[in-house]
Amino acid sequence: MAGWRPQFVRGWHFSKLFPTKWSVVVFLAYMTVFINQGILVTASRTEDNTYPYNTVALVMVTEVLKLLVATMLYLKDNTFKELVRVALRDKRVLLLYLVPALLYCLYNNLQFVNLAVYDPTTYYLLLQFRVVITGVIFQVLFKKTLSRLQWLSLLLLTVGCVIKHMKYDTHVRDVVSFGSQSLSVHLNASLLNILLQVFCSCFAGVYTEFLLKGEKSSHVPFMMQNVFMYLDSIMCNVCVLAFTGDLLSAFTTESINSILQPAVMLVILNQTAIGIITSLFLMSFNSILKTFASALELMFTAVLCWYIFGIPIDIFTFISIVIVCLATFLYSLNPVVVKTSTRHTSGSCDSKQNGFVV
Repeated sequence: MAGWRPQFVRGWHFSKLFPTKWSVVVFLAYMTVFINQGILVTASRTEDNTYPYNTVALVMVTEVLKLLVATMLYLKDNTFKELVRVALRDKRVLLLYLVPALLYCLYNNLQFVNLAVYDPTTYYLLLQFRVVITGVIFQVLFKKTLSRLQWLSLLLLTVGCVIKHMKYDTHVRDVVSFGSQSLSVHLNASLLNILLQVFCSCFAGVYTEFLLKGEKSSHVPFMMQNVFMYLDSIMCNVCVLAFTGDLLSAFTTESINSILQPAVMLVILNQTAIGIITSLFLMSFNSILKTFASALELMFTAVLCWYIFGIPIDIFTFISIVIVCLATFLYSLNPVVVKTSTRHTSGSCDSKQNGFVV
């Protein structure tokens, strides 16, 4: 029995999906923090589905906390002088991270906008439209063609999302038919916001993986790349606050007190954990498996939302989740594997320390 790895069924390549015990921990932690996020953000809303705090300021505070965590983790094995030296030496990599930082800035702010309209289960289902887009971007950047089975699983996942959305759209049309013309406009804007968030998620996730594993920045320590990402994210959020005219009002005593509420602090802490764990996930796996991890969260989110908020699990939701699970199983029969560059310098998260795939 020594060295045995569970296969479950013939063709299920468990060892390819989870090559080490550490990768299993990262996978489960990733799902946990994302499940928590939808529930925590929903719980922080008021009765009229608005937020009693400045959401952009909250995102920026979260990015500052991520920066502090990433900096402390880097300084655990390196000196502050080394941190400054690497930052000055690799200014080009810092600039490269402006692209995913801007996209993640939009994504993080749009989650509050969209969770004010949709319940967490519907929100996560609609976000699964990113699977096909992720597949296309993945092929372009890594020049790795997906197999027919992989595309079938991606398309099945999309079908599951469409079924859920058709139910939601039918419900809204019934309401609109009673004379609420403004609701129809609001629904269209909400769908555009979801599509924009999908694009940000797809491109930012794959581009970040490309930077982490590619030749242009693989010489930069892993945690230092996180520092670059969060520095750029803070700058992007400052620009958003300046553009909306909230740069000064976002940090008044009243605004800060609204952010320091226990429910809001839980959102900040969980979002910080998402940032760190997502980077660990991308080092251990890839953006395609990241998408399917998000799909698996649907089952747990649906049950928890039913238990906490009383949101019912109807037949359309059940069918959608079943199709998503089937798509996940098909993908596991032939997962995408991309090797990580081995040219990380001291202070990076290498395979010996953390069990990352290299």
